[in-house]
Amino acid sequence: MAEPLLQVSDLRTYFTTEEGVVRAVDGISFDMAPGERRGVVGESGCGKSVTAMSVMGLIEPPAGQIVTGELLYKGRDLLKLAEDEMQQIRGGQIAMIFQDPMTALNPVYTIGDQLSETIILHQKVSRREAKEIAAQALEDVQIPNPMRRLEDYPHQFSGGMRQRVMIAMGLSCNPDLLIADEPTTALDVTTQAQIMNLMLQLADDRDTAVMLITHDLGVVAGFCDTVQVMYAGTIVESGTAHEIFDDPQHPYTWGLLGSMTRLDDAKQHRLHSIAGAPPSLINLPGGCRFRPRCEFATELCRNVLPALRVGDAGHVVACHRADEFDLKTLAADGTSLEEVAS
Repeated sequence: MAEPLLQVSDLRTYFTTEEGVVRAVDGISFDMAPGERRGVVGESGCGKSVTAMSVMGLIEPPAGQIVTGELLYKGRDLLKLAEDEMQQIRGGQIAMIFQDPMTALNPVYTIGDQLSETIILHQKVSRREAKEIAAQALEDVQIPNPMRRLEDYPHQFSGGMRQRVMIAMGLSCNPDLLIADEPTTALDVTTQAQIMNLMLQLADDRDTAVMLITHDLGVVAGFCDTVQVMYAGTIVESGTAHEIFDDPQHPYTWGLLGSMTRLDDAKQHRLHSIAGAPPSLINLPGGCRFRPRCEFATELCRNVLPALRVGDAGHVVACHRADEFDLKTLAADGTSLEEVAS
């Protein structure tokens, strides 16, 4: 079995505010294998993007700080590297596609200048060679007339085209790990599918591992090998995509899946909604963090934070009552959590 490409152990990333300390990521651990496609899902504010920013070394003190943890990339702890060493890894070996390409791209520099800067930094080539590589990168993401478009500015590209530029920039140095943070936000459905297919096909061609951060479970189902479900700064369930979608073990995962529409839903089941809202990351509830919204909660859930339990084939879940209900059968029958709880 291949050695993990990325090993995250007990990562805790906090932010200091006037109201108190925000525990944005609070003790998460996971491994990624070379070439793996991992989906990271959960509601807004659950810690998905902060996890990515932590891996990229983009948490800025003093407001933000990684207080504990270990981030091993090919055996090297990224948290112990000097900034100049991290710069060599960031963008070259680990690349990131940000959520909004209009803010990620500098509006006063041409696309060619911005692509070339990354290529020169990591590949140590001349400016002429960098321009040729940049043009090839635009051609790879199916942008017509790539050499001419290098002279254009970000505002001269459509939203979908800007996202293609971000993919080209991310993959131009052939990274081992690509982190895509909501890469299809604000794009129409057709363009979303095109962008996802393009990004993942190019990643496959280069054997690049992909960490896909999204709230769209449909995208995850179509493109990811493994899934980790995050809630209030922690991982509540993770496993293969097959395990998560066909045999969910955590009520929060079941709730997310129950909120999805399905084209093959002949019974016209009522969509399930999760009551309430995620807790404040400054004033977290005692015990299980999902407990205030969970219809299965007991006194044990109120007092004891559930630990991740490892099941078959590495499927892990943090729930005291995970073994008591067959959520797969309930989902198939259209049974609501309210009916089960009663």
